[in-house]
Amino acid sequence: MGESNALYYASRDPLGAPKRTKGGDFVTAPDISQMFGEMIGLWCADLWHRAGQPQAIAYVELGPGRATLAIDALRAMNRQGLTPEVHFVEASPVLRGVQEERVPGAQFHDDLADLPEEMPLLLVANEFLDALPVRQLVRIESGWRERMVGMLDGQLVFVAGDQPMDEALPPRRRDLPPGTIVETSPAAATVMGEVAARIASQGGAALFVDYGHLSPRTGSTLQAMRRHRKIGVLDRPGDADLTAHVDFATLAEVAAKHAVAIQSATQGEFLTALGIDTRARALAAAAPDRERETDLALRRLTDAEEMGELFKVMALTGGGWPVGAGFPVATADPS
Repeated sequence: MGESNALYYASRDPLGAPKRTKGGDFVTAPDISQMFGEMIGLWCADLWHRAGQPQAIAYVELGPGRATLAIDALRAMNRQGLTPEVHFVEASPVLRGVQEERVPGAQFHDDLADLPEEMPLLLVANEFLDALPVRQLVRIESGWRERMVGMLDGQLVFVAGDQPMDEALPPRRRDLPPGTIVETSPAAATVMGEVAARIASQGGAALFVDYGHLSPRTGSTLQAMRRHRKIGVLDRPGDADLTAHVDFATLAEVAAKHAVAIQSATQGEFLTALGIDTRARALAAAAPDRERETDLALRRLTDAEEMGELFKVMALTGGGWPVGAGFPVATADPS
């Protein structure tokens, strides 16, 4: 999965709405409406105001895509007096070129290691964690094995490895029935640990938005998207976007090892609490000819049958900063 996605993202711009562009394999929330990025920008600005408006501060985005989210969020922040340094963590040379053109002055990083250490961070990651490689463990009659990829009659197929993996699961999950698949993402856990450590020591906040679950689950969620359609996961490695649902429950446990407050909600709950309905009405009033388009975008972002329930939001705050708006009470608090 890691090798396939590395080739995939390094060789193309994968974003695009099927009816409006000639290419692209998928569309993300910032492409649906400017309201998404604006709500995130206002979330950041509100935190910054309540934290005392520190002048030295960095806006960091992991995997910014075409920088659409950053543009909308920064515009909303600027209107509230917040003009942060901009730092993008991006590995794709194709997307870096797009981002550099659309956000002049942005600084680029290959990973989290060389981000600024002397100032608070406002870090955003939208549909970033889902593309990080997962490992899958499958229960067979004789115990747990790692699910791997092999060849059969010249075709890629899933196979069970030959090494016992029972010790890789907590005791409470080892007795699940044969055929059960458990996913883990060491890469996502590493990112979450690094970000939580940064927020705890430097101050600021991190906001992760992705499709996934807030409580532990079993089963394979691995999927491949090409030209806005799902295809077989092993059909076109390196030529399709491979993703898996984010296990926010496990990532919250990782973050809780650091002095950060942790908040979570569905995307619909989060955006509604921030006032996206009010923003939609204002946009519709300003452009009556696009009222239906605005209404459809609002529903797609917040409706339980669309992205509102499937997508989750998790926030971390630390270093003496207040907790963010739009969530129920934090599940952990550094104070």
